Amino acid sequence: MKESSEGEELDRTDLRILRHLQRDGRLSNADLAKRAGVSAATCHRRTERLLRTGCIRGVHAAIAPDRVGRAALVMVGVVLDRSTPESFAAFESAVKTLPFILDCHLVAGDFDYFLKIRVRDMADFNRLHGSQLIALPGVRQTRTFFVMKEVVDGAQLDF
Repeated sequence: MKESSEGEELDRTDLRILRHLQRDGRLSNADLAKRAGVSAATCHRRTERLLRTGCIRGVHAAIAPDRVGRAALVMVGVVLDRSTPESFAAFESAVKTLPFILDCHLVAGDFDYFLKIRVRDMADFNRLHGSQLIALPGVRQTRTFFVMKEVVDGAQLDF
């Protein structure tokens, strides 16, 4: 058995529900119940519990970036000038306000953070980098990686 964030154990039915929702978050409760092998009432009750306990963080549409003018994917390694809780907090707080940053991860190794950014093109990134990224609190250095091909993106969790 696996454990949810609130310590409740997830059984096989919970895991089946999660797997099906992960593949298709638009399933109706009736279809989800049928696929999970439970009644609609049981499915609804369990899905609500999975949402309430944080096992399901949300249901989102997967947007095709090129169709909305954000075809270029850029990864940016960031090194801060200080490694203190205060500098990390200031950087993280500021990053959360920038809508073009899709992901921000504190990492171990040569960088403090990795950012995943979607932009129109290289010129768009250059503008954002010069006006907003290097102005983030505590940034000493950035290293930019333009993604040439997305091999795996948004893969489903295997559990």
